[in-house]
Amino acid sequence: MADTTSSLASLKLDQIPVYLLKTKSSPNDSYEEHFSSLENGKYQPIFVPVLEHMFRDDALRFLRRGAERFAFAGGSDANEAKLRKATHNPAKRYGGMIFTSQRAVDAFASVVARLEPAKLGAMFDPKMPLYVVGPATARGVRALGLPCPVLGEETGNGETLAQFILEHRRSLSDDVTRLAGSTLPLLFLVGEQRRDIIPRSLQCEDLPATERTPITELVVYETGEASTFEEEFSKLLVEAKRKGAKSQWVVVFSPQGCEAMLNALGWLDEATGRFSQVRKDAIAGALKSFVATIGPTTRDFLVQEFGFEPDICAASPSPESISEGVLAFVAGS
Repeated sequence: MADTTSSLASLKLDQIPVYLLKTKSSPNDSYEEHFSSLENGKYQPIFVPVLEHMFRDDALRFLRRGAERFAFAGGSDANEAKLRKATHNPAKRYGGMIFTSQRAVDAFASVVARLEPAKLGAMFDPKMPLYVVGPATARGVRALGLPCPVLGEETGNGETLAQFILEHRRSLSDDVTRLAGSTLPLLFLVGEQRRDIIPRSLQCEDLPATERTPITELVVYETGEASTFEEEFSKLLVEAKRKGAKSQWVVVFSPQGCEAMLNALGWLDEATGRFSQVRKDAIAGALKSFVATIGPTTRDFLVQEFGFEPDICAASPSPESISEGVLAFVAGS
C-alpha cells in the first residue's frame, strides 16, 4: 500500500489525481510520462494495480529450452541440418513471435535474462519479426535487446495487428516463414484469459491457403483480481479528499476490477448492485470524480453490467487519446 499512497504525499492543492488502474509498465510507463508532463504537471498519475499476474514456470522453462536449442534461430535448410546435428534436437520451430500485453513481455524478459548475452545473436534470427500491439508493448520488447525487428507499434488492437501481420508476411522471404516445405507457426505468448481474434484472423478460411498462418499459443501467465485492490483504492480516495483535491480521474483498462472500483467510489446500490446516480450525487461533496475507459470493451461492460456510462471512452488505447478525451471533457463542462 505504501507505494500507492505515497504518490499522493506530494499532491498540491491545484493538482488532479489520475488513478491508473493497472500495473506500472517497466522499464518506463508511457501513461506516467505523459500525464506527468500534461499541462505543466497539473495531473498526477497514480498506479493502482487491479490484477495479480503469476508467471507459469512450465511455460518459462519451455521458452528457455527452446531458445537454447535454437527454436528461434536462422532458418535455412542447411543451417537447420547443422543445428540438428549440434544439438540432437529440432532447431528452428517458429517464424516469429506475437506480444499483445506487457505481462507477456515481462514473462519473456525473465527468460531472456537467463540466456547468455553473447549467444543471443545465434539464438535469434535477425530477420524473425517480433509483432507487437501498440507503442508500450513495442518499448518493452525492444528493451529485451534481441537482434530481431519489432513491428506493429502503430497498431492499437488485435484485429489491426492481425491485418498488419498478414500484409507484412507477404514481404518476407521463405527462409523466414518456411522450413523444409512447411510454413513455420508464429509463437503467440498469451495470458490465461485472452481473445481469439488474432488466431482466427490469421487462419481465416477466406484467405488463400498460402497466406494462412499457423499460430502456436503459449500461456505464459495467469491473471486474477488483486484481493487488496478495493481496500487500496478506497484509501487513496480518502487521502485525496483529505489533501483537498477538487477533482480526480479514474482510468479503467479492463473489465476486471470495475465492480470493486465502483464500490470503492460508493456508487453502487447495495440492493441491486447497479450504479446509483442518487448515491453518486449524495457523496460527491467538494471532490468531483470522473471515469475514463481505455476502449469500448470496458465501456460496454460498465454499461451492461452496472448501468454506468463512463465520462469518456478513449478513441484508441494510448495515453494521448485518454488525455485528449479528458481535456475535451473538462473544456466542455
